[in-house]
Amino acid sequence: MSTHALEWWLVRGLAAHARGLDWPHSLEVGANLGDLARRLGIRRAVADDNLARAFPDRSVADRRAILLEHYRELGRIVMEYPRIPELVQARGDDVVAVTGLEHVLAARERGRGAIVMAGHFGNFELSGAWLGQHVPLDFVTRPLSNPHVDRWVADLRRRAGVGMLRADRDVREIYAALRANRCVAMLADQDARRQGVFVPFFGRPASTPTGPARIALATGAAMIMGTIARRADGGHLLQIEPPFEPPSGKSDEAVAELTRQHTARLEARVRQHPWNWFWLHKRWKTQPPA
Repeated sequence: MSTHALEWWLVRGLAAHARGLDWPHSLEVGANLGDLARRLGIRRAVADDNLARAFPDRSVADRRAILLEHYRELGRIVMEYPRIPELVQARGDDVVAVTGLEHVLAARERGRGAIVMAGHFGNFELSGAWLGQHVPLDFVTRPLSNPHVDRWVADLRRRAGVGMLRADRDVREIYAALRANRCVAMLADQDARRQGVFVPFFGRPASTPTGPARIALATGAAMIMGTIARRADGGHLLQIEPPFEPPSGKSDEAVAELTRQHTARLEARVRQHPWNWFWLHKRWKTQPPA
């Protein structure tokens, strides 16, 4: 059996198991799954290093507690993922409560769409899908290496009511969506190698994608931060913040400034809920030039 076939078999099996449980029970199973991943040491060294860089003033015990809850939250998200199309249809705020939706609605009244920044924070796919129930929204995505899983994920997103714009295709699709007054959800909190701009993240220069800032400045679309965090009762709170104040012009300096702004806003949210951010990625892998 090929690696892709094995991965697809595991994804299908896990998805079927998740859908066979009620939502609260699936969260308990997910937390146990996260505990198992942590004990197996999956990306554990990377996460330990990232937490030490981000929180050098915290004790080892504090960082271990963050990491423990982080793996558990990743497991919960894994179990929620196959049922996102049904979760976004839930009535009331049992699954998702929201503050600040008016900021997105006001941005669309200007007729230029909006760029919604989330970061790899909490169940960001669920937050985007929930928002897509209230405004026309597209995810900017990249194809997964496994074509079977890629098609499955794309189908989940379609059934959840969101569109998709492939980042590996013509960027003009993103501009067209904004001209049509749609919202475009983008992530820009992972290492961008030499193509990024270095801005502070937890006091360290981090190579950060410039695409969202360049597009926002070129189109006049509002850039808005929306992050989702797990509540104590198992549900989620989606907090949408007022739009960023864009710098004037479209220069590289303006792009760097807007990138710095949204990175700083995300950092503030990570400091509030550190277990929700994705610590298993080498965020500071690329070092700035000497």
